[in-house]
Amino acid sequence: MTLAQHSPTPSHGSSHAAPHAVPHAALSRRHLLTTGAAGTAAATGGLLLSAGAADARSSGGGGGRQGRLPRKVDVVVVGAGISGLVATRELLEQGLDVLCVEARDRVGGRVLNHELRSGGVIEAGGAFVGPTQDHILALAKELKVRTFLEYNEGNSVYISSLTGRQEYSGTVPPDPTILPDAAILLTRLDSMAAEIDVSAPWSHPSALEWDAMSLGEFIRRNALNSSGVGNLIKSWTQPGFGADPDELSLLFVLWYIACSGNETNVGTFSRNSDTAGGAQESRIIGGSQLIPLRLARKLGDAVALDAAVKRIEQKDGRVVVRTKRGTVRAKRVVVACPPPMVLDIDWFPRLPVRRTQLLRHMDMGQLMKCDAVYETPFWREDGLNGFGINDAGAARAVFDNSPASGDPGVLLAFVGGSTWRRYGPLSRKERRKAVLEGFAAMFGEKALKPIEYTEQDWTKERWTEGGPTAFHAPGTLTDFGPAIRQVFGRVHWAGTETSTYWSGYMDGAVRAGQRAAIEVGERL
Repeated sequence: MTLAQHSPTPSHGSSHAAPHAVPHAALSRRHLLTTGAAGTAAATGGLLLSAGAADARSSGGGGGRQGRLPRKVDVVVVGAGISGLVATRELLEQGLDVLCVEARDRVGGRVLNHELRSGGVIEAGGAFVGPTQDHILALAKELKVRTFLEYNEGNSVYISSLTGRQEYSGTVPPDPTILPDAAILLTRLDSMAAEIDVSAPWSHPSALEWDAMSLGEFIRRNALNSSGVGNLIKSWTQPGFGADPDELSLLFVLWYIACSGNETNVGTFSRNSDTAGGAQESRIIGGSQLIPLRLARKLGDAVALDAAVKRIEQKDGRVVVRTKRGTVRAKRVVVACPPPMVLDIDWFPRLPVRRTQLLRHMDMGQLMKCDAVYETPFWREDGLNGFGINDAGAARAVFDNSPASGDPGVLLAFVGGSTWRRYGPLSRKERRKAVLEGFAAMFGEKALKPIEYTEQDWTKERWTEGGPTAFHAPGTLTDFGPAIRQVFGRVHWAGTETSTYWSGYMDGAVRAGQRAAIEVGERL
């Protein structure tokens, strides 16, 4: 965690400035807490937001092939999230005959828009884009999808069970009991991450030691007030991974930080977690699902929805893919779905033991997003930016999720990890009450009376079973990680978790789809 100032930056990857985009304040208040993994959580704004809903309605969730599936193609792609759609597009451009099959009745995977009753769109899944995420930004520009800067003016709110409620500016909450530890810990994490090979983190000389240790244990070993700083970092890991520090391998976290860059920029914690200059710098006008929706529309009959894959057989120099809508024969297959879904497929021959163990040990995070909608973002009138941290309760990490126009106002709470395990099982009524009370503790009594309340629990999504990304618990990355991209006969692997940069994000999904398409093209 640095305390450096962050200058306002332009909207990236867009040929047009977004209307009503608000410049960032000089200091980013989200350095520590907005990893948003897969770039989760953002409202999208202005009159252009209606275009996002219109795209979804007119395409029926992405459109695609109607009627019978083809009996034979060159390549079948499993999964119509961003990664699968990109792989499909790249393979088609190589002149191959490709079919992308998707279990859901929509495209986008973990990228999902939600249309508000009060007007506008918020994103129930992946959302943010930022510097060095060149691949997703280039794709957005190609599809004429525009970005706008995340709102970043005013003070943040910090609530501690020891010090009470405080308003502050800058990066780190003004808690003298955690500031020294936080600065030292994050400097060490950056230094260690800089040594990681993003394509092979298990090759580091200290890999076994770091993989055997959880992030929580690392904090306890290296902080004077490990409870205080650990609780603060939990407000980063719960939104970013859907997990607590004790659930995450230290080696995995170091690799994740190292991934937060590109071939010419070393990954840093700051770039992963900041707003201005970081991964949360911008959002998508019309909602991030516009990207897969528009891409699927271009692909047309190459995409088939409601086509869950039941079995994949490799025999006689071909691959037979049996789906809910019929059987397709292919020369190669690209699998681009969340790790747990791969294990739901009946494989012949069976998956290699190391890949099976890898998939069994890649746990999906536990995360839901709870949004309260108000007529206006009233907290801005009080000089608050809508960002808050609480060391207890349902609303641990809170964001201003309002559209770029500020109409309506939206507050978002990430409920992840142990907080999800506490509040997820409650009734919707009880959880709503707990979340709104958390908002009110930060921003006042007006927060108790939203005009709309909505939530998205990714653990209940049949074809995802968690979010925002799959993570490694201690002791698993060194044992099973090398299998992550290993080709299995005629089967190749995509999906954001297989990327070497920006794993867990939309940019990682694009990269993985492109890499898998190159692999297939080289073999056909």
